Amino acid sequence: MTWRIVHIKESEYMKLKLDNLEISKRGQKYYIPLSDISILVIEGNTSVTTKLLSAFTKNNITVVICDEKYLPTGLLLNYGNYHRASKRALQQTLWDQQSKKEVWQIIIGQKIKNQIEFSRFKQVSDDRLEIMVNLYHQLTPGDETNREGHVAKVYFNSLYGMEFTRDDYCLQNIAMNYGYAIIRAAIARLTVGQGLMTMLGVFHCNEYNSFNLVDDLMEPFRPIMDYWLDKEIYHNHEYLSYESRLKIIDFLNQPMRYKSTKSTVDQVMNKYVNSFTKAMMNNVPEEVYEISLQDFMEAER
Repeated sequence: MTWRIVHIKESEYMKLKLDNLEISKRGQKYYIPLSDISILVIEGNTSVTTKLLSAFTKNNITVVICDEKYLPTGLLLNYGNYHRASKRALQQTLWDQQSKKEVWQIIIGQKIKNQIEFSRFKQVSDDRLEIMVNLYHQLTPGDETNREGHVAKVYFNSLYGMEFTRDDYCLQNIAMNYGYAIIRAAIARLTVGQGLMTMLGVFHCNEYNSFNLVDDLMEPFRPIMDYWLDKEIYHNHEYLSYESRLKIIDFLNQPMRYKSTKSTVDQVMNKYVNSFTKAMMNNVPEEVYEISLQDFMEAER
């Protein structure tokens, strides 16, 4: 089972050596078995062989490519390696629209509950908590009245001030963008591993977005990342340093409860995507497993 999230900064080159990733840096060579790697994050200038890129895709290793500001800007994913990709694509295409709306209500409901839980942790005022709770109870299949958007506005303004927007240039937004990109990469890897079409979403349907489904599935994990950033980054770093980026990536390795057992975040993600696939195949929305910030917080104790 893959378990390593590898971060590479300013290596001279990377290439395939037997079934290992060979990394050359400052005159030293390092070797990592491909079978151990789930995600590879690359920063700075480095040379990569096409043979190695091919091996990444065959081993379902997601490669996250960062720009000169160290922010993720691209993903390399495998294509068509699932053994019944055509059957899975047909199931996804013909999925009942009402069931999709109910699944979206479940997924976005989980996100809102996690936002409320984090807001309570941050001791947000009772009146603003009440607004979010009331909006959650107004949630309907498909969220046609956009309760999610209303909650998000109350949520971010309660945490970071009434003038805050997600377009502001500040540490919180830079860290959230980086953290959400890491979650997106992890969910994308698991989604293609299930033979699902990433561009065909449950709710998101932007014709220019190749990851509509990934953006759907990652929603409940966003407030959990918000909690992790608040705990590990904002109080210890003034900018998104190298050490803080490593800490954000390490979010995927953190302990998290899954039902009655203790797992890690990436393992819970895998079980969550599997539950979503079963919900689609069986047309039973309730099979989507609940992702809870409380399960993450309790696993830390």
